[in-house]
Amino acid sequence: MKINLRWVDKFIIAAIIQGAVIAVMALVIVTIQMLNNEINIIQYLSLSFDGTAKWFFLGIIFHLIIIVAVAVTALFYSHLEITLQKKFSRKANILATIHLLGMNVGGAGSMMIMTYAGLAGTGLLSIFTEGKLGPKYPAIMDSFIEPIGAFIAFLAIGVMCGGLGFVLAYRNIED
Repeated sequence: MKINLRWVDKFIIAAIIQGAVIAVMALVIVTIQMLNNEINIIQYLSLSFDGTAKWFFLGIIFHLIIIVAVAVTALFYSHLEITLQKKFSRKANILATIHLLGMNVGGAGSMMIMTYAGLAGTGLLSIFTEGKLGPKYPAIMDSFIEPIGAFIAFLAIGVMCGGLGFVLAYRNIED
């Protein structure tokens, strides 16, 4: 039995999966905090916000924004597919696919790398691996600039393709 998901369904499912990913990340941090009482992770990060810790917080905050953006994008697809009963052409479907992948792979990927880099640069990553606080390493950010930029470029391409796909579907432009 073939399940035919509309684009609104795919974006809602993606938002739910992204929410689960960030919830698991939060649970891991809380679990590590409960198992290690030598340092208060969030207090340590907030006190060292002027360094690489800001990348941790920005990664988490922007990841939450990406999740909301994916869910809100589903509303646009809902309006097109359900309210206006617009059909997606082959080109519009390809653009919607790029949109879905760009937002979820590009957006979430860049934010997860930022979060990881923030943990590694503050020395907190070693709490997860060795059980103790490691040295600060602010120069680590230099090695993450290109991957973060590449994922953000993929996010931007996805969003632009999504906008073009909206226009094609709205105007019912065929292949």
